[in-house]
Amino acid sequence: MRVLVTGGAGFIGGHLAEAFLRDGHDVTVLDNLEPFYDVRIKEHTLDIHREVASAHEGSYTFREGDVRDAETVREVVADADAMVHQAAQAGVRTSVAEPRKVTDINVGGTVTVLEAAKEADVERVILASSSSVYGKPESLPYEEDHPTEPVSPYGVTKLAQEHMARVYTELHGLPTVALRYFTVYGPRMRPNMAISNFVSRCFNGEPPVIYGDGQQTRDFTYVGDVVDANRTLLTDGSVDGDVLNIGSSDNISIQELAEVVRDQLAPELEIEYEEAREADAEHTHASVEKAGELIGYEPSRTITEGVGEFIEWYEANREWYEPLVRSS
Repeated sequence: MRVLVTGGAGFIGGHLAEAFLRDGHDVTVLDNLEPFYDVRIKEHTLDIHREVASAHEGSYTFREGDVRDAETVREVVADADAMVHQAAQAGVRTSVAEPRKVTDINVGGTVTVLEAAKEADVERVILASSSSVYGKPESLPYEEDHPTEPVSPYGVTKLAQEHMARVYTELHGLPTVALRYFTVYGPRMRPNMAISNFVSRCFNGEPPVIYGDGQQTRDFTYVGDVVDANRTLLTDGSVDGDVLNIGSSDNISIQELAEVVRDQLAPELEIEYEEAREADAEHTHASVEKAGELIGYEPSRTITEGVGEFIEWYEANREWYEPLVRSS
């Protein structure tokens, strides 16, 4: 297939583009290389794409551009069979500080992408949504029909993306599906995430720092599981016009997570605590029953197993990755 990945130089998008290249697809990546975090991680990802493409049958094209630029988007969408729309302004706290920018990119950019996909008669559009759409839990784990009351502008924009995609399916027959990701982690993850910071600090003899009391819980999802779900949905239309949770179904408190990392790397360290950050959800926990029934989705790792793999990757890539984490 000819697959377009918007935001394909980023963490999740980068893994998706790499996997599609390994599968032999022709892949185009659209990314504006915005330095929300150190752009050298994205440049490293693009180098990996080129290496993988040279060893496999599919072609690879990188296009630097913004999803809000209608002309650029039309050009890259025109030849696509399928599109995976990952491009977004990430960050709950960023959305609190800059809600107009986040709305412009996440909602306006998505409309631009969907319009281009409709005009080009793209076979399938897979959108990246987020567990942030749920907000305060009435019950856990979250099922897809749980009320959606986001507690941050970021969550609101992701919910708007979902509804916009659904409307394009219902009005125009454009096959779309939105995937609600639950705190994705793994190699090349954003350097300012909790796991990467815990690992970095422990490797350097510094105690992990928790914001709040550590009793917040998260459903951490290994990036390989996200890749598997997207691979399936490239050709599976059973969820068109709908949403799916993509999580691990194995949530853990931030306190326990810090202890897992600390105990593996530097058990002598004492965990430190700082003031909680605003607009962060207290708890996330995914029900993946629907994804299991419809597309055979099954999480592959417990959080302890996944963190162990990330630590091994971090150590092997410490020379180039750690300075980016330390400066984030």
